[in-house]
Amino acid sequence: MQLRPVLSKTFGGLNSRYYFRQFVFGLIFPVMMYFASTSGNHAFQLKLIPLFIVCTLLYPYARFVYESIVSFIMGDNVFYVNAILMLVVKLFMMGLCWFLSPVIAPIGLLYLYIHHSRAERTQ
Repeated sequence: MQLRPVLSKTFGGLNSRYYFRQFVFGLIFPVMMYFASTSGNHAFQLKLIPLFIVCTLLYPYARFVYESIVSFIMGDNVFYVNAILMLVVKLFMMGLCWFLSPVIAPIGLLYLYIHHSRAERTQ
C-alpha cells in the first residue's frame, strides 16, 4: 500500500473551500489563548505551540465529524432560537471540537478514507 493515495483520500478528502473556512475558524482559539496568556506579567509557554498547531490542523476534520452527526440527528428540522444563545452555543461547540480535535479528527479521517475508497471502486 502506497502512502500517497492514503493521504489524498484522508487529508485531501475534504472540499478545499470547506477546509479553508474551518481552518480560519480554528485559528480563533490559539489566537485567543495566546492573547489571554500574554496579558499581564505572564509569558507565553512555547511548549503549547505544537498542541496549537495539531489542534488547528485537525480542527476541520473534527468539525466535519461533528456537523455530520448533528446533520444525521437533526435531519431537515429547523429551530428558531435566540441568535445570541445560538452563537454562544456554536462558539462553545467550536471550542470543544478544537480542544478535542486530536481525538475526534481520526474518526473523520477514517470515514473520508472509506468513503473515497468506495467511490474509487465504483468508478
